[in-house]
This record gives sequence, C-alpha cells and structure tokens, in this order.
Amino acid sequence: MIGLLEVVLFVGLSSVAVAASRQAWRTREFYGFFRFSAFELLALLIAWDARGWFRDPFSPPQILSWTIFLASAALAAHGVHLLRSEGGAQRRVMEETGTLVESGAYRYIRHPLYASLLLFGWGVFFKGLDWFSGVIAFAATGSWIATARCEERFNATRFGEGYEDYMKRTKMFIPFLL
Repeated sequence: MIGLLEVVLFVGLSSVAVAASRQAWRTREFYGFFRFSAFELLALLIAWDARGWFRDPFSPPQILSWTIFLASAALAAHGVHLLRSEGGAQRRVMEETGTLVESGAYRYIRHPLYASLLLFGWGVFFKGLDWFSGVIAFAATGSWIATARCEERFNATRFGEGYEDYMKRTKMFIPFLL
C-alpha cells in the first residue's frame, strides 16, 4: 500500500534526481536522460520498499541487503575520492574531470560510481523481495547500463584514443566479468 511516507520519499528523492541531472541537461548530454531515469527508478524502488527496511532485521535478505549497501557506499566513496584527487573533478560536477583516472577501482572498472548505484538498487530490492521490486531493479540496471554506454561515447570524444585503450583493458561494472 502506498501511503504518505512513500509519496514524501519519492518526491524528495525525485528532487535529488533532478538536481543530479541538471548539469547534463544544461550541456545537452544524452546520458543525462538515462541517468535521470535510473535515479527516478531508484527513488521509486526506495519508496516502494520503505516500510520493509527495518522489518525482521536479522533475516538473511536483510543482512544481504545491508552488506550490499556497505559495499555500495565504500565503492562510491572510493570513486568520488579518486575523481576529485586525481581527475580534478569539482564538488558539484563529477563528470568534468581534467584527467582520465585509471587507478584504484578505475584500474579494473570504468564506472565505479554507477556500479555503486547498481549495488545500491539491488540492495534495496532485497528489502522488499517482491515481483514489482524486481521489475524496477532490472529497469534501473538497464538505465545505468545505457547511461554508462552514452557516457563512454562522451569520454571517447573527450579523452580520445587513451579512453578507447582504457575501455579495452577494463570492464564496465564488474572486474574481469562485465
């Protein structure tokens, strides 16, 4: 059942999605559409599963969910740190790095921040474990993949042959696999 809590969560998180997407919209980068869609799907997933977040806290799905959240947070913090310290990214515009970052997690995967958001979405899925949450989690995954592919075209133009070589050496989200 959708109640006031779910509506407030969805509207609040949607506001964050708009704020996170404004720079890409301003520069008319196509990945901004897919990224906004993915953020909206995460907002919907969080709102849908909100009442189950702390229910039966020691059940295997809850423990798995919180473990995935911790991995997601660690990967996000690591990725942001590298983009700022090595790539010269600004606080509000993570896309605008002056240097291609190839160390740390970026040595193995091209999109640690999107990978962290993928993990987060699947962590939320394990809070609800219903068919609707599964559909939304898969849709969000598809949106993150589309976002990453569009951003890779942008990066190939921006960084040239160096980025294309980097793409050959690394995987998109999961080291050595995908």
